[in-house]
Amino acid sequence: MTTNWTPDSWRSFPVVQVPDYQDQARLKSVEEQLAGYPPLVFAGEARKLKRKLARVAEGKGFLLQGGDCAESFAEHSADNIRDFFRVFLQMSVVLTFAGGQPVVKVGRIAGQFAKPRSSPTETIGGVELPIYRGDIVNGAEATLEARRPDPERQIMAYRQSAATLNLLRAFAQGGYANLEHVHKWTLDFLKDSPAYERYQEISDRITETVGFMRACGINADTAPQLRTTDFFTSHEALLLGYEQALTRVDSTSGDWYATSGHMLWIGDRTRQPDHAHVEFMRGVKNPIGLKCGPSLKPDELIRLIDALNPENEPGRLTLIARFGADKVEKHLPDLIRAVKREGKVVVWSCDPMHGNTVKSTSGYKTRPFESVLGEVRRFMAVHQAEGTHAGGIHVEMTGKDVTECTGGLRALRDEDLNDRYHTFCDPRLNAAQALELAFLVAEEIKKEMASRPKTDDDDIVEAAE
Repeated sequence: MTTNWTPDSWRSFPVVQVPDYQDQARLKSVEEQLAGYPPLVFAGEARKLKRKLARVAEGKGFLLQGGDCAESFAEHSADNIRDFFRVFLQMSVVLTFAGGQPVVKVGRIAGQFAKPRSSPTETIGGVELPIYRGDIVNGAEATLEARRPDPERQIMAYRQSAATLNLLRAFAQGGYANLEHVHKWTLDFLKDSPAYERYQEISDRITETVGFMRACGINADTAPQLRTTDFFTSHEALLLGYEQALTRVDSTSGDWYATSGHMLWIGDRTRQPDHAHVEFMRGVKNPIGLKCGPSLKPDELIRLIDALNPENEPGRLTLIARFGADKVEKHLPDLIRAVKREGKVVVWSCDPMHGNTVKSTSGYKTRPFESVLGEVRRFMAVHQAEGTHAGGIHVEMTGKDVTECTGGLRALRDEDLNDRYHTFCDPRLNAAQALELAFLVAEEIKKEMASRPKTDDDDIVEAAE
């Protein structure tokens, strides 16, 4: 690490997963243009998220992080954003009410455009093409012209992120999240889901509780927590030129913040301690995440924590474990013990998606729901055995009725995948599977809560949020 950090100090370090832009002058011009644009998020919002994550690190909350694998320019619409937000609200209600903990809501949205890839090229129809790296870089169409990295796409990503954030803020603060409307959050196709009746039971209980509170003089007008919610955005900080262009000095603290999203994370392919992504991320004051895969060793993890959170600030760092259902017990305990031994304060979250990707017999890339659930259960069981807090889940999901992951209560099969397989990159849980996962996670949270010593430190107001 360099002694003095600047937003561009990462450029002196080795960097991986970088698109091959042919017109470097145009790339520089676009980055300069972005540097003059308004911030997408604000430092005070990032600090608020950090405070909430600090509570999760203490074992007094749960992180729900989820959204698209990679956002698409073509699928950007108010309906898609609304449907995602609805299901996300449903999941948070299930986790809060059934799990008995406040839920911190962080979407993979309004910035999740770039994707790391295992190879720079792929062969389609006998033609070798640059790999699709997400809409912020190039197009998914199998042509050389579409696959050529285009700097102008960064401007398009910024504008789509701004529009998405505008709508999400309106939903979160404008009354759409009102708990009195909890029955209205159900999408029509969810009514055929086995999870629907369970959600309706919780909705009924919430409605009864809200009715009782109203009779006591507590309503959405007197208690804003009933009608609004805090919703934050996140994405993988992969395209460092874009991130640098949107990094600003906070006028109140003098600190640097990445204003492209409230929370950024470093992927499993870009977490080399002496490389550019770690160098950039160590200098911004946002809450950040670090993906932890099977190849990460305990001593390397401690080195990364020391670089990214040298002051051991609560809420600053979330470790996102992504091993695969059959590898959790082999890798996770050693990482937990190293973190405990060194006294590091972190949020532990589970990404049950990326380690469980398989190719179906029908040729589609998919994720068996049973493996997704299995990784979450093993993750939480290991934490319970180690006496640590399983603090969150990180899932790729959509509010649409897609057929991309097999299994679940609807028992989607390999032959069902081609029905509505719409992802541009990795398979996502559909709305019904996401809601089903929330119920199952809530049951695991209940088990953890039951095993803890009883305290009177329950924060009812924060749970309502």
